[in-house]
Amino acid sequence: MPRWLPRAMVLALALYACFQLGSWAFHQLIGLLINILIAFFLALAVEPAVGRMAARGIRRGLATFLVFFAVLVAGMGFVVLLGSLLAGQIIDMVEDLPKYIDSVIRWINGTFRTELSRVEVQDSLLRSDWLRKYVQNSASGVLDISATVLGGLFKLLTIFLFSFYFAADGPRLRRALCSVLPPAKQTEVLRAWEIAVDKTGGYLYSRGLMALISGASHFVLLEILGVPYAPALAVWVGLVSQFIPTIGTYLAGALPMLIAFTENPWYALWVLGFVVVYQQFENYMLQPKLTAKTVDIHPAVAFGSVVAGTALLGAVGALIAIPAVATLQAFLGAYVRRYDVTDDPRVHGHHRPRASRALARMRLALRRDRPAPEGHRAGVDGLPEA
Repeated sequence: MPRWLPRAMVLALALYACFQLGSWAFHQLIGLLINILIAFFLALAVEPAVGRMAARGIRRGLATFLVFFAVLVAGMGFVVLLGSLLAGQIIDMVEDLPKYIDSVIRWINGTFRTELSRVEVQDSLLRSDWLRKYVQNSASGVLDISATVLGGLFKLLTIFLFSFYFAADGPRLRRALCSVLPPAKQTEVLRAWEIAVDKTGGYLYSRGLMALISGASHFVLLEILGVPYAPALAVWVGLVSQFIPTIGTYLAGALPMLIAFTENPWYALWVLGFVVVYQQFENYMLQPKLTAKTVDIHPAVAFGSVVAGTALLGAVGALIAIPAVATLQAFLGAYVRRYDVTDDPRVHGHHRPRASRALARMRLALRRDRPAPEGHRAGVDGLPEA
């Protein structure tokens, strides 16, 4: 056996053990890493506001606290407003439930010539097995729901803490990162950081603008139909549909439909039709133009980045995919050398017709058939040769 073989085997086993240990640690910490990634992009989003306040003489930590406090107050106010709205509507629906049951029973009796009564229907429902199973499952699932809520609150607290530290200690973090890099690399890192701040802010600006347009459009519809709490519902539709990826549109449209149904069932159909039509308008007309303009990427690239981000990280990946791709594209664009495009009709999307191409061939053939001038003789392919 060669002398180096045992040492090579030990080294291979050690490398394999390190790889397995790193893979296990990564899978254990992937939740924390995703929270840190969200916190980093949130810190980039609030960086312009914090920077402006710091430039006016406010300490950076206090400026970061004020920005996050304003965001927290706005979010809590929105949740409380919608919670009170939803609770009031649920109470009204429960109080009016006997009326709905009576109207449905009358329709069934008149259509199918039956003799149902509300008392019999209520007794059959209360004595049914599926209702008992549902109550038992709900009682056993209270602990699971409580654990899920507490876990979500802990994740939100973790994200806010990391984002606060990233925003408050942004200059110190950049100095620490640049201190381990040569001067040439420091300039590139600072440029990438600035591009990331601009693109993240542009993405949030586009989302906010689309939320404003969506909320105003749905507010007009709800006011025309006479649906109560139209301003709060419009704010709900605008924010939820834009800042919750994939399922945000369905969550946003469900609440206005439910409240419209309590007023008139046909109003719910009107709201459903408007939500579907507006969603198509937003997907194919509004969102590609605004996203491409504010984030400066092609609409197809924006759509593909959202699909890829969803496949990799789920809803979090869909939310941060566009600013991440825009930052990468802008950073790489500074180092990719570009050339002037040739003045060819095919480059601009214009193709010469077949007749013009045939005419060009005839002209070339006539030029080749012409006699060569004096002092020249014909070379290869009929071209003049000295």
